[in-house]
Amino acid sequence: MKVVIAEKPSVAREIALLLGAKEKKEGYLMGNGYQVTWAFGHLVSLAMPDDYGINGFQRETLPILPKPFLLTVRKVKKDKSYVRDLGALKQLNIIDQLFKNCESIIVATDAGREGELIFRYIYEYLNCTKPFERLWISSLTEKAILRGLDNLKSGSNFDSLYHAGLGRSRADWLVGINASQALTVTSRGGVYSLGRVQTPTLALICKRFLENKAFAIEQYWQIELEHNKEYLDFKSLSTMKWDEAKKADYVLKTIHKYGLASVTAVETKVINEQPPLLFDLTALQKEANIKLNLTAEETLTIAQSLYEKKFISYPRTVSKYIPEDMWEEISKLIRITEEMDKFKAAVAKMKIGRLNKRIVNDLKVTDHHGILITDKIPSALSAKENAIYEMIVYRLLESVSPICTKEITNVVVQVSHYDFTLKGVKILDAGWRIVKGNFSDEDKDPIQELPTLKIGDELKIKAAKVVAKKTKAPIIYTEASLLSAMENAGSQIENEQERKAIQNVGIGTPATRAAIIETLFKREYVKRDKKLLLPTEKGLKVYELVKDKNIANVILTSKWELALQKIENSESDLVTFEKEIEDFTVSLTQEILDLAIEVERVPNLICPKCKVEKVFIRDKLVKCKDEKCNWTQFRNICGLQLSLVDLEALITNGKTSLLKGLFSKSGKKFDAFIVMNVSGETSFVFPDNKKKR
Repeated sequence: MKVVIAEKPSVAREIALLLGAKEKKEGYLMGNGYQVTWAFGHLVSLAMPDDYGINGFQRETLPILPKPFLLTVRKVKKDKSYVRDLGALKQLNIIDQLFKNCESIIVATDAGREGELIFRYIYEYLNCTKPFERLWISSLTEKAILRGLDNLKSGSNFDSLYHAGLGRSRADWLVGINASQALTVTSRGGVYSLGRVQTPTLALICKRFLENKAFAIEQYWQIELEHNKEYLDFKSLSTMKWDEAKKADYVLKTIHKYGLASVTAVETKVINEQPPLLFDLTALQKEANIKLNLTAEETLTIAQSLYEKKFISYPRTVSKYIPEDMWEEISKLIRITEEMDKFKAAVAKMKIGRLNKRIVNDLKVTDHHGILITDKIPSALSAKENAIYEMIVYRLLESVSPICTKEITNVVVQVSHYDFTLKGVKILDAGWRIVKGNFSDEDKDPIQELPTLKIGDELKIKAAKVVAKKTKAPIIYTEASLLSAMENAGSQIENEQERKAIQNVGIGTPATRAAIIETLFKREYVKRDKKLLLPTEKGLKVYELVKDKNIANVILTSKWELALQKIENSESDLVTFEKEIEDFTVSLTQEILDLAIEVERVPNLICPKCKVEKVFIRDKLVKCKDEKCNWTQFRNICGLQLSLVDLEALITNGKTSLLKGLFSKSGKKFDAFIVMNVSGETSFVFPDNKKKR
């Protein structure tokens, strides 16, 4: 009997169906010589400090350096402590019995670093020694699964992938546990969380936010001219910028006197715009955030759902290419899209016999190829699933279409001794842009068709005006731009040799970046303001404490990601990496413990409800110590954290100061006071004192 273990029940059911294992048992399916079972993601994880007999958050126990690391059944939070997940324990016991009674194992967890780690942790925790083979597939279609089952690979072929996963897991544990406990101990108030990837990501957000706030916006003025020739309207803009409006107004009078502009320079060039490559996960998340306002986590969840429904290939990919042997499949996929009403018009414009092979590159395909649709036509999709699926289809059609050819014309015209520039963009061959009918990137090359112009031509000035402009502050991150920053963190390195070495390495991986961003929300370090990611007061406090420490250094984290890639490719070893991480953890922990943190005075407050007991003041809430009274006040109100000063004013005097920038349920901003009645109940009072709610 062979046991097949998948990462999720839904994937296990697909495989079981093809293997003829149709008999349902508790925790697995059986039949035709196979028993197909499943995990629920990480059933087994690294043990926590209390599993080693170490009571957490004590200066004298830090740093904690397990030798050896222990594994434990997944734990869940219950009340104030963590306990074993009974569902995970039950499934693990079922897997244990199946492993003990089988001849061999087929590993069908997701084909990637984390999927490999999920299985190996289970295998190691159960002390299993049975031989295992790997099912390595990029799609859950029947064809892909059957091909994978016919080409099972020896489990030992993936030892380096496992070691990379192990290195990532242990590094996150060492840095995260020790740094978090050290900061919590040093701060003597509140619980703080730091992490190998989480903290550099927070640093990116905070640094950009502070740069934006500190930026001194300056106003300047330019002159815009309107022209008309050969029945075409077009505009030009002065190269000079004036720091005072009256100076620009003075020049405008001169412009009006002349009434004509003379062409002094014309430069025309033809550019070829290559079609975009296929989506990898990060590119899909960025596009979905820009076009659909979906978070990275939402996009990953939707893409995973489409994958499990067999409509797209494996989404957690870092590649935008396909191997040569897959090229013949592309024309078949395009013909499948032609059967869908949405894409008929786009496919009709394509020359399927002369597709662009730019996406074919064996050297740039890693564990998985770029995201593709499958030969299964989707049905019963949710609106968001449909939107992501359509995005993937359009990207496929664009990626194999011809180049877009544009003619770019840059013109300089002169009035008196003042120069004005204008740019014309003309589409010579739409190429891939015809797929969606979008012929320009508005922020780069807005379409402005120009008449034929040559040096010496005179253009009438149809109208002229002064336009006020402002210098732009560094733009606060959205999820899309943050993902780009995480993906390209290595590009910030000044040393050219080092930059080249890790130019394609970011912080985190496509599979983990969404979870890292979500962690920052859960820790209440970051909040959303529409699409913008803003640090909270707590997030800025953590950043100020650690911004000069290596844990906040995106470049160091990028180097670690490169080291993990080298382990994965058998170019480096796990022992060396773990020693580096351990040394780093020791020095980092001491650095944080040595911090001189000014502790904010926590007020001594009496419960406003029972008027007897004192209250506990925590990061998230304030609560009466008397369980019978049970008065509670949450500190986060409409997206704003109540400071200790406001909290004291509210409980002592019954009213906070004016709180600005609160958010209603509909997302609208408002300002209000919070008032408290004699029973400890709160309500809003607006500045005009007329409304309450």
